[in-house]
Amino acid sequence: MMSELILLAQEAAPVLYNSKFAIAIAGFGAAIGVGMVGWSAANAIGRNPGAFGKILVMGILGMAFAEAIAFYAAFLPPGAK
Repeated sequence: MMSELILLAQEAAPVLYNSKFAIAIAGFGAAIGVGMVGWSAANAIGRNPGAFGKILVMGILGMAFAEAIAFYAAFLPPGAK
């Protein structure tokens, strides 16, 4: 019984975990990352409004790096190192 389930999972794995799935997970992670950076930047500006310019630059950089992960997943071919 258990070995049948393992064999079924091994046969279904290439269909379930393909490049589209990886792109979806990367996009979800990028969205979470951008949201966290924006939330943290808003909190930091609320605590110290005088540092708005520096926080804005760091927030934009953080969001760009988080978004880059989704672009890597979307445009790099599967199996690329």
